[in-house]
Amino acid sequence: MQIHVVRQGNTLWTIANGYGVTTNQIVVANQLENPNALVVGQALVIPTVSRSTAPKPVIDVNAYTINTGETGAREIQEVGRYLTYWMPFVYSVKEDGSLTTLDDTEMLKSAAAERIVPVLAITNFSATEAGSDLANTILSSKELQEKVITNVLAVMKEKGYKGLNIDFENVYPRDRENYNQFLQLAVDRLHPQGYFVSSALAPKTSSDQKGLLVEAHDYEAHGRIVDFVVLMTYEWGYRKGPAQAISPLDEIKKVLDYAVTVIPRDKIFFGFQIYARDWVLPFVQGSEAETFSQQEAVRRAIQHQVAIQYDPVAQSPFFRYVDDQGRTHEVWFEDARSAQAKFDVVKEYNLRGISYWVLGYPYPQNWLLLEDNFTIRKRV
Repeated sequence: MQIHVVRQGNTLWTIANGYGVTTNQIVVANQLENPNALVVGQALVIPTVSRSTAPKPVIDVNAYTINTGETGAREIQEVGRYLTYWMPFVYSVKEDGSLTTLDDTEMLKSAAAERIVPVLAITNFSATEAGSDLANTILSSKELQEKVITNVLAVMKEKGYKGLNIDFENVYPRDRENYNQFLQLAVDRLHPQGYFVSSALAPKTSSDQKGLLVEAHDYEAHGRIVDFVVLMTYEWGYRKGPAQAISPLDEIKKVLDYAVTVIPRDKIFFGFQIYARDWVLPFVQGSEAETFSQQEAVRRAIQHQVAIQYDPVAQSPFFRYVDDQGRTHEVWFEDARSAQAKFDVVKEYNLRGISYWVLGYPYPQNWLLLEDNFTIRKRV
């Protein structure tokens, strides 16, 4: 694979001719809506034949889904060949230690057909609740901790899940040790029955970093206790915050520099977001960015005929446009360049793999480049 960044005067024909491929190959690889509509700064994957004979690194690839039923099943089928694990989001923990239900039957069938290991994900938060008090209720009670794991085991045995992903967020700092003990309890009860345990960690750069998101996430303890961790290295460009790169690589590297000192590299999944965001400028507290696919981001740049720029520090593409109401927008997204930069970091740090949040946003370039860079392990 090669990556071509569209320059002034480029047409699909001249690009294809320059690389010795057909225009249709480029259209298919990038799922271009209109082959005649390109914009300066647009990154295209060119499906040239690789001449490298060097073995590709072998990694695990995980993906979360938030859609359920037939929709979630279809999303799994579409990219199933690239996945080792799949985590449906989510079975929520309730105050009495019970779990909510999830329409996952068809998704489990798709995972099985694609030889993907299904992983049960549990959490304490929701779209409307931070979950701090709920986590405190569960983590402060050994009885409730046991009940949660008992209910987890029941679902896993009934539905065929092979592992557990614990994603407790906004945990009070005072509950840090209780959270570690909960992880240990999960391992002690699940390992003997052949299940593995993983956790999701907020991005932090030191053990003493302050803040509700990170203080109770004890990197060293998670690295010691669980089988692997998902580093949630995204959301700098938060939907309710000001416009900025969602997954800036310079900030991610700071997280990784700390993480690899206390967590074995073969337990670390690099968190990769596969969605774009559009903020109205100037940012107003209480406003919310629109979230959509990378394909939609490119479509908007073409629609408004604005050049796509690339931040060399964040290693992320972005652009600005003015809508029909005269409002200025700023869009940050991912493209072939930013995906390749992230894959290079996974190799540089020798990590176990990549975890995607979240399926449902088309991003064809990512999957082509992923397969070009790595051999993806299938564990089933």
